[in-house]
Amino acid sequence: MKDLRKGNCTYILECCDGSLYTGWTNDIEKRLETHNAGTGGKYTRSRLPVRLVHIEYFDTKKEAMSREYAIKHMTRAQKLRLID
Repeated sequence: MKDLRKGNCTYILECCDGSLYTGWTNDIEKRLETHNAGTGGKYTRSRLPVRLVHIEYFDTKKEAMSREYAIKHMTRAQKLRLID
């Protein structure tokens, strides 16, 4: 995933234990740095390092947050299919 531009996005991280974390941001590079520094989120703090496995960009914060909500309600199998 080389094209990391700024903008509202929903993302999925894979943690070192194989678990998946979903979030949204308007600066994905900064957010990844924050997660891997151990200050990004309570869930990821104890599961470092994390790596970006999926990203979707949106025009608005509301759209990104809605997509985050939808992904968080998917099963693990559905998330894995989305990542593929």
